[in-house]
Amino acid sequence: MSGNIQLLTDTLAAARAEGRSALIAYLPAGFPTVDGGIEAIKAAFDGGADVVEVGLPHSDPVLDGPVIQTADDIALRGGVKIADVMRTVRETYEATGKPVLVMTYWNPIDRYGVERFTAELAEAGGAGCILPDLPVQESALWREHAQKHGLATVFVVAPSSKDARLAEITAAGSGFVYAASLMGVTGTRESVGAQAQDLVERTRAAGAGLPVCVGLGVSNAEQAAEVAGFADGVIVGSAFVKRMLDAPDDKAGVEGVRALAGELAEGVRRQA
Repeated sequence: MSGNIQLLTDTLAAARAEGRSALIAYLPAGFPTVDGGIEAIKAAFDGGADVVEVGLPHSDPVLDGPVIQTADDIALRGGVKIADVMRTVRETYEATGKPVLVMTYWNPIDRYGVERFTAELAEAGGAGCILPDLPVQESALWREHAQKHGLATVFVVAPSSKDARLAEITAAGSGFVYAASLMGVTGTRESVGAQAQDLVERTRAAGAGLPVCVGLGVSNAEQAAEVAGFADGVIVGSAFVKRMLDAPDDKAGVEGVRALAGELAEGVRRQA
């Protein structure tokens, strides 16, 4: 099976045709268990997410704040492995037919083997990878294998990114560009910040025509509606994980994910 980059592209285009941003949810594999994580991702799709990012738990997640770090710790203590991440992608894609990405730091891929990782992700029906710590100038090997297997390569840009850097990243990436709304780690915040809109506009001006999706800090329908006013996609992670962490049991956590996805989906549609 080849990867699902076209499914991702078509999904983002369909949202744009409806005059709205896409809703992209993030949930870590193996949290609270592998089976529980799969159910949570299905619930996010059921609630209204267009795309889901499956996090590959990491012991030193430099981009992630305390909420996602806590979930990663739970998953790692439960023994989650890359095979479980691939199973999560496969089962959620087969159940929903919707685009599923993996968000991961570079070290696990490097140790696992780039060809092995990309081949297995494509076979599982994955749409691609978000690689927050892979410098674009060191990404040729990854991009070669990702293209071979029909996978998107999503790079992260930040408010500190210079225009020349944005042009380099958008030229090398595919699927979409992940725009970090502010400097710092993931987590819910009271305000997303005006610099996110400036970053989206500068990234679009850099060329390549890739959709620009904004993450870091969005946690409720009001913030989702605000970001949907200027971005092609709204990415939400910590708020979903927090719903699960705060729930009295796993079933309630899954229902919390479904409910939040519905609230956020309503938010992004306010701009339609």
